[in-house]
Amino acid sequence: MAFTYRRILSYFFRGLLFLTPLAVTIYVMYAIFVFLDNLIPVPIPGIGILMVLALITFIGYLASLFFTKPFFEWFERGVFKIPLVNLLYTSIKDLMGAFVGEKKKFSSPVIVEISDSMCRLGFITQEDMSVVGKEDMVAVYFPHSYNVSGNVFLVKKEKVTPLRGVKSSDVMKFMVSGGVSNLEPH
Repeated sequence: MAFTYRRILSYFFRGLLFLTPLAVTIYVMYAIFVFLDNLIPVPIPGIGILMVLALITFIGYLASLFFTKPFFEWFERGVFKIPLVNLLYTSIKDLMGAFVGEKKKFSSPVIVEISDSMCRLGFITQEDMSVVGKEDMVAVYFPHSYNVSGNVFLVKKEKVTPLRGVKSSDVMKFMVSGGVSNLEPH
């Protein structure tokens, strides 16, 4: 069997397609591990990250206790009074809450009719827009592909159709991957 340069190139790209995501994933996971592990400098590798995870869990426990909850609320009220810090803190807190909070925001995937021949996938983030005088609209977040940003548009309710039978995480992966990932039925 004769190996042509096209076949060799095909094998190279197939190997690249397999190894690149694997290498980048391993590198990012390693970098996160090293960063977290070095937050608390301990000579034994891995102990620092365990201490960071334990500290985060302990703070979460304290924040949920009846008698320490007022202290955390008092601290947040103080942070809210600092102009630039307020904007940054509330934005990060709202974003984190959208993914891991009690009121997850990206749990309602929808398809929005943009025109007769075009639709776009998104997530409803606010059902009630009466505060801005748009009772007939909902807020829909449209993530960008290959990025960690997106846009929020107010869309007429009749243009929004909930996606049933598909997991929110699969829809997000589909959109962020530029439509390359498969949507699996739920």
